[in-house]
Amino acid sequence: MGDIDPQVAGLAASHLWLSWEGEPIVEDASFSVAAGELVCLVGRSGSGKTTLFHALAGLTAPERGQVFVGDKDVTGAPGSVAYMLQKDLLIPERTVQDNAALPLLLKGMSLKEARTQVASQLDPFGLEGTQELYPDQLSGGMRQRAALLRTYLMDDPVLLMDEPFSALDALTRADMRSWFLELMSRLDLTCMLVTHDVDEAIAMADRILVLAGNPAQGQVSRLVGEVAIGCPRKDRDQFMLTSDALAIKRRVLELLEH
Repeated sequence: MGDIDPQVAGLAASHLWLSWEGEPIVEDASFSVAAGELVCLVGRSGSGKTTLFHALAGLTAPERGQVFVGDKDVTGAPGSVAYMLQKDLLIPERTVQDNAALPLLLKGMSLKEARTQVASQLDPFGLEGTQELYPDQLSGGMRQRAALLRTYLMDDPVLLMDEPFSALDALTRADMRSWFLELMSRLDLTCMLVTHDVDEAIAMADRILVLAGNPAQGQVSRLVGEVAIGCPRKDRDQFMLTSDALAIKRRVLELLEH
């Protein structure tokens, strides 16, 4: 997690120092996410995970450091990555197809063209037959699929996801993880995902970055370790039952106490 070469990364952060209302939150964070990779950022509540994501998304500027998408410096520039929040934020008065079409409309596409493009993506996202439904007619998992389709249609090279499955029940969450991993491989997505659930990180990530600290108590957060999973995504369900997965969990928990 030292110096990075932005030219070989889908997303990279170089020596980021972050603060909130004048108080230091994260210090000297450097990492990269390769094109096609899924990296999970794990940290306790209040450790600064979302603050770091806001900096990666260009919603806030770091005190120091740089953010790159490919070889382009996008520090403090919103709109360079797609960002999906924990809440789906679907507009209640719009149908699934018109919620998903929003980023296309904002780019100047006609409603007819946008709906046609959305229709072509409903099946890959498991939303076939839902285009005329409204958000309150969908299950939690289907709402998240619709929100993810909308995020995907922003057509940015990197996807940031801030605890996207945490509001779902355990069985739906497990199904959504498996479905999303298949979708990532099919669409060749590059993704960074925030979670405080170590098991979720092991089940999904190619690598786990661990953010440790408690800024509210004066302990500025730092990236204290990186753990590679070393198991193909397609074999992850069985891997979760092995001693290797347990050893990774133990290592991540140790790093969180750093």
